Amino acid sequence: MASTQLATRIDSKIKKALDTLCEHRGLKVNRFIEEAILDKLEELEDSEEIAQLRKEKTRPLSAVLKDLKADGKL
Repeated sequence: MASTQLATRIDSKIKKALDTLCEHRGLKVNRFIEEAILDKLEELEDSEEIAQLRKEKTRPLSAVLKDLKADGKL
């Protein structure tokens, strides 16, 4: 995977806490930040999917069970 540089400004207290945490746990700051960004991207994708699912029509459980029995899946 190709790498690129990311520059951003954050609160100095957050940076100090990040450095301290990574040092105590033997983590690399760059990797920690990359994983945090990936986690957040995945979380946002999941929340969008949930929002879409909530808009879909639902069916009563009895109808789902009836269809599953008719298809021989239950």
